Amino acid sequence: MYQFKGKLKLLAIALMVLGLLGTVYNFYTAPKTLDEAKQIIAAQHSAHEGEHHGASHGGDTEAHHVASGDSVHTSSTTEHTDKHAKDSLHASSLGDNLHTIDSVHAANGIAVLPAQINKENTSHGTDTAHTGGHDDAHAEHVFHQMQNRPWSAFYVAMLFSLGVTLLVLAFYAAQRVAQAGWSIAVFRVMEAITNNMHYVSVLMIVFIVLTVMHMNHVFPWMAEGTFDPQSANYDPIVDGKSWWMNVPGWAIRSIFYIVGWNVFRFILRRMSTQQDNGDLKLHKRLYNVSVGFIVFFMITESMMSWDWIMGIDPHWFSTLFGWYVLATFMVSALTVIAFVTIYLRSKGALPFVNDSHIHDLAKFMFGFSVFWTYLWFAQFMLIWYADMPEETTYFVQRFEEYKVPFLAMVAMNFAFPVLLLINSDFKSIPWMVVLGGIVILVGHYIDLFVMIMPGTVGGQWGFGIGELSGILFFVGLFIYATFSAFAKANPLPKGNPSCMKVKHTITTISNTGEKIVIIIN
Repeated sequence: MYQFKGKLKLLAIALMVLGLLGTVYNFYTAPKTLDEAKQIIAAQHSAHEGEHHGASHGGDTEAHHVASGDSVHTSSTTEHTDKHAKDSLHASSLGDNLHTIDSVHAANGIAVLPAQINKENTSHGTDTAHTGGHDDAHAEHVFHQMQNRPWSAFYVAMLFSLGVTLLVLAFYAAQRVAQAGWSIAVFRVMEAITNNMHYVSVLMIVFIVLTVMHMNHVFPWMAEGTFDPQSANYDPIVDGKSWWMNVPGWAIRSIFYIVGWNVFRFILRRMSTQQDNGDLKLHKRLYNVSVGFIVFFMITESMMSWDWIMGIDPHWFSTLFGWYVLATFMVSALTVIAFVTIYLRSKGALPFVNDSHIHDLAKFMFGFSVFWTYLWFAQFMLIWYADMPEETTYFVQRFEEYKVPFLAMVAMNFAFPVLLLINSDFKSIPWMVVLGGIVILVGHYIDLFVMIMPGTVGGQWGFGIGELSGILFFVGLFIYATFSAFAKANPLPKGNPSCMKVKHTITTISNTGEKIVIIIN
């Protein structure tokens, strides 16, 4: 039996402690008042002004005037226009006139603020008053984005951990339904990984409760007055979706998803360990429960992606989004299974796992990387080709404000793993699989990052202590949950009919050089 102790256990605890401390620090350093936010905005504008003054001395003859603390810039350059587009897109999440912005996008390829339109049609005095009001609204919006950053950093890492664990459970159930023979050797690895779901689910429920209590502004449609026609924050687009997008329904559905997944996981794990006594009736029950879970999973996974991710951009929608999120988590889940399998095999805990098992896992990693790319391209190409304002605004914001991570994750999730793992021989080499897997995990974390951050923090994004701390905490929690669970059961599900019929022969060499043959029934 494998023993979870020593350096690995200490590493898991250390990562959780470091992650927790970093997350607390990230919340502590977030601005607490609107005045603090205005000071940060003023500092950002000062730096922005300095950069462009330097550029103008280098040969730019156009005048550029920036008022300290003013969010409206007068410029003839594309970069300044893009800045206005970003501000407009941020404001849209709080119920600004999205259609006006999008119409300008569709006509000219750029967007301007309503304040700019008014500036062209009103007197200077009226413009000054309007600009002052807009500055206050913009400052408050940026203040919410700054406060959202620690929440969003933790949320991305938490959702990535939960999604990967969920897809490991789904892949495990699919293998049972398919009655695949090769994957039996890694059943206990997958079962151990899904133990992480219990821990992350508790944190997710706490996050849901705090969100419902308006402790954060991650979901803009939850803002006060969004569904009230008499309110200045009224959003007719979101109000039209109120049959689905309402706080009680969102919270109830979220708890339902989490409880359902955990119940299925608990039943599958318990029945699997009980089956070690050779009870064939349990094998049939495991098959039936796995079928039920797959049906439940396929419905709730799509609904989860709408509620927890697409709901952050409530004006936008995609009928392909549920499948896209599934592909993101599936590739990551297969990579994690391969990592844990390779590690345990190197420690001698999986003597019945050979190069063919690693090769099979790498083939799944390769295949689902291609599948993810197909879904990404299908979603992006159709939205780009249709050029509908209510759809294109999603990618405009990501391409303008998140260009580096947006383009980098496409290369990391497609080009690198496909070019590396397309070679059949490489799929059987553990260090090559690990190399490709690291890029895949980082790439799909960035993918989820780009899905969530634009709608929660807008232009106030970055990768710092908070983001790194969230990753460290959930990596530590994953290690602790996975390897502690693996140590509690036999590494081979001996009660499985395929294991009972086939004798596994293991050849090893003793310290004296003697060949030893071990047969496992």
